[in-house]
Amino acid sequence: MTRKVVARPPPPPRQAPPTPPATPVAVVEDNRLLCAGIVAALDRQPDLAVVAVAEDAPAALRRVPETRPQVVLVDAELGDHDSYALVAEILRAAPEVRVLVIDLLPAPEDVVEFIRQGASGFVVKDATVEDLVHAVRSVARGTDVLPPVLTGALLSHVAQLELGGPAAGTRRGIRVTAREREIIDLIADGLSNKEIAERVHLATHTVKSHVHNVLQKLALHSRLQLAAYVHQNAGRQAEA
Repeated sequence: MTRKVVARPPPPPRQAPPTPPATPVAVVEDNRLLCAGIVAALDRQPDLAVVAVAEDAPAALRRVPETRPQVVLVDAELGDHDSYALVAEILRAAPEVRVLVIDLLPAPEDVVEFIRQGASGFVVKDATVEDLVHAVRSVARGTDVLPPVLTGALLSHVAQLELGGPAAGTRRGIRVTAREREIIDLIADGLSNKEIAERVHLATHTVKSHVHNVLQKLALHSRLQLAAYVHQNAGRQAEA
């Protein structure tokens, strides 16, 4: 007796995992040649997409709320416009965005003022394309970004200006939990909320809550100021 062979249908093709959406970016730059270069560099990245370009403050304040980018690159020297005020106005118009400032080599006091207005990072104009892309990705992930050439001098400057005021004595008397202390140290090491969550085995939203509580306790306004606080206190402990 001949056994009948039944052909099995081929297995369905494996579907590739869905590609995550590209991070939307806006560029505010009045130098058309530089702007074109930045846009081209970012648009070549599969995970980044330039959704808005503006040459001045009024255009930026129209385009950013319309397009809702995740990261906004702002030139520190926009002709006659006050870039400090523009950063603050952008964040008032679109509080969810993060601002990355572009400058030749900002002085520490300029960086501090941009931080006060809400900037999340800085990239120098002579940076490589790789450095620019890394800065945009890092800021999008929630990490504050500084060029290495600025880090040491800036943290000292922030510690003097931002952490030595009337709240400094009160701040030194504030107690933080062991978990908050751990998260503070990881922020000072430059880790994003997601990276901290993976390191300490917590949900990202839990880490965000800890960061928010720590900033409120210490009367600080940004992760960069928190990093400066850690460095300042490390220096005091070394002197003791």
